[in-house]
Amino acid sequence: MEIIQWILLIGFGVLFFILAPYSKTIGSFFSAASHEGKQPNVFLLTSSLVISWIFAKSITNAANLGLSFGIVGGVAYGVYYFSFLIAGWVIYQLRVQGGFRSIHEFLKSQYGRSALIFFSILIAFRLFNEVWSNTMVIGSYFGEQGTASYYWAIVVFTLLTLAYTLKGGLRSSLLTDAIQMIFFGVLLFILLGFILPQEDSSIQKIIHSGEWKMSSGVNLVLAAFLQIFSYPFHDPVLTDRGFIASPKVTLKSFFFASFIGFLCIVVFSVVGIFAQWQGLEGQAAVEVSKLLGTGAMLAMNFIMVTSAASTLDSTFSSFSKLAIIDLGTEKIQTVQNGRIAMVVLVLIGTIPVFFNPEILSATTVSGTMVMGLAPVFILWKLKGNALSFHLSVGLGVILGIILTLGLFPESLILSTGKYADLLWVNLWGLIACFIVFLIPIFINTE
Repeated sequence: MEIIQWILLIGFGVLFFILAPYSKTIGSFFSAASHEGKQPNVFLLTSSLVISWIFAKSITNAANLGLSFGIVGGVAYGVYYFSFLIAGWVIYQLRVQGGFRSIHEFLKSQYGRSALIFFSILIAFRLFNEVWSNTMVIGSYFGEQGTASYYWAIVVFTLLTLAYTLKGGLRSSLLTDAIQMIFFGVLLFILLGFILPQEDSSIQKIIHSGEWKMSSGVNLVLAAFLQIFSYPFHDPVLTDRGFIASPKVTLKSFFFASFIGFLCIVVFSVVGIFAQWQGLEGQAAVEVSKLLGTGAMLAMNFIMVTSAASTLDSTFSSFSKLAIIDLGTEKIQTVQNGRIAMVVLVLIGTIPVFFNPEILSATTVSGTMVMGLAPVFILWKLKGNALSFHLSVGLGVILGIILTLGLFPESLILSTGKYADLLWVNLWGLIACFIVFLIPIFINTE
């Protein structure tokens, strides 16, 4: 079994290195343009959006929420994928009505360089965490945390993904994403083929597997709905893809990606629902694949490798663009420097792996900590200023820290159960962020 896992992992990396195009130009490496200068079409962009967001942690979370809350848990996590609708519409307006060519250009123009630097720090921290948190999921399928096989799997997987991304940059990422999306769909179908024929695994039972109560997952459903107005804007993997095709193609792709992503996550939560029926505990995806035998285990492994690689190559590409194009001067804007930036991120981003952090705790700047981005982008047409930006985004970061430390007043938490504090911090916080964002604008108009 272990030998087959290694063959699949190495074969996956070699195949994608062969398939990845070689990028020589800045347009191809950083913006995914073809050698003829053509922009990505709807299929390519939609596939890339979906698979780059269905990463190893997402799959793990979807299954675990299905285990905890039934179908309600799957829907709750799926709601985050409606981020594509919000981001797609805002980015479309920024491009068509505002004439902006990137998120960074918009922020610098509207709120100044200090806002650009603050925002860049937030997204750089997110990208840094994406490296170790996704590779650790892969390592867990090859051995217990801390074992030699665990570490070797992480190192080999990371280097193989880096190799094909270095070859073609964002162009490699998009083309391989399309293939990875097809792999993911086929493997998910195979995995469900193991689960659905099991006794009592009917569609009707799946639909009624959870309770629509605040304490049974609805807290998270509502919290996710609030966070989609800010969460997508701190993810350059998503926003970079909003500026590489025509505005109309982009809008269509984001729309399709929203519903496809939601469906994929809800369907994958069935793995956790099945684990619930079987009385399993721990990581739902791992335990179910063990229960169903070698075939299911291999399918699950390959799903994880596919999803983690798609996120990792996108992370490398986004960090490279951030460091060289968005923040760099014209002198350093070369493909060679873009490749160097990727290597630097791998070296820094892999270090936490050897300190055994928790995969699902603080792996990214949380949706709560970036809630202050909501008014910045939703109200982009208002002529804000640096103070508006820093008050709103700064307040969001502070509230995220308060939530993490468990210091939010209980009197303001008006529901019970898990994720109640997350819901109410986001509700009151979002209202407060809009208020502090608008105050300087209102004062300036007086």
